[in-house]
Amino acid sequence: MLRSKIGGIGYYVPEKVVTNDDLTKVMDTSDEWIKERTGIEERRYGIKHKETTSTMGARAAEIAIERAGIQKEEVDFIIFATLSPDYYFPGSGVLLQRELGITKTEIGALDIRNQCSGFIYGLSIADQFVRTGMYKNVLLVGAEMHSMGLDFTTRGRNVTVIFGDGAGAVVVQPTEEENQGILTTKLHSDGTYAEKLAFINPGSHGGYHSKHTGEEVDYGYSDAEYGDIFLNQHMLDNAQIFPNMEGQFVFKLAVQKFPEVIMEALSEAGLEKKDIDMMVPHQANLRISAFVQRQLGLRDDQVWNNIQKYGNTTAASIPIALCEAVEAGAVKRGDLVCLAAFGSGFTWGSALIRW
Repeated sequence: MLRSKIGGIGYYVPEKVVTNDDLTKVMDTSDEWIKERTGIEERRYGIKHKETTSTMGARAAEIAIERAGIQKEEVDFIIFATLSPDYYFPGSGVLLQRELGITKTEIGALDIRNQCSGFIYGLSIADQFVRTGMYKNVLLVGAEMHSMGLDFTTRGRNVTVIFGDGAGAVVVQPTEEENQGILTTKLHSDGTYAEKLAFINPGSHGGYHSKHTGEEVDYGYSDAEYGDIFLNQHMLDNAQIFPNMEGQFVFKLAVQKFPEVIMEALSEAGLEKKDIDMMVPHQANLRISAFVQRQLGLRDDQVWNNIQKYGNTTAASIPIALCEAVEAGAVKRGDLVCLAAFGSGFTWGSALIRW
């Protein structure tokens, strides 16, 4: 039976290291406060005007392509997952294609917006394409350049201290080996509480969704002769152009959904918690990872965490962490690897891979 495997994997993080102490120079926070709440000690920031989401993705992709044993021109489809694209449109997939110099092949490029779950969603899509025989070398990239859109004041510290920049990439290829490849992927969403973790403005909503939240929020839109204003001073003054998060709400939902979606995947594959050799969770918060680890009864050496070094890199976090684990020899051929993510939307998902 034809199934898909990860044939090559790579990651890229910028050289610039930003420590917690560095952030204390621009906002009222402390190293202790950040580590206690998130586990983060430092993160990476891209070089402005020289690095972008798509260029970082390209650097990770080049490594993954080389390790997959193919030429760039053999990639026959691109999937790009990010919440911080270079442009509002077009998506980063075509920019990655251009950066890699493979525009002549005119392959398709798909951009997906599933935030922290973006890589899992992308992996599921790539898996289906390969299983059906439609494509043989699907390049999946998760990349983020958060540093270009964060509020570097005390007002924004609860969100800003969490995020970092980086990129990870895999090449998904077919395999007929029985004991190798992606066993299953599980995807879920619930938009009920979408605004609990969201980037509200600029946007086309015009305040419409307040009827769902039940909150009287002044989004700064006013009726004008030729329609509503896309971006105005009110939005700037009230920090509506930055991401907002209700941390406790997100935390409580995450620790519920993470174990659920992992157990769902194990059940479908006829496996149990004890069969997991390595879990690579989305790097959202070290406390969330620790909670899930306890729920699954896993040892410290069975869970790969690197949020301490890189912060939350959203769609890039799982491929970066997985690549690190592979390079460190912590993931070996035949190991059962479990990937899981939860994030804005809310969306969540899991994947089981026999490495």
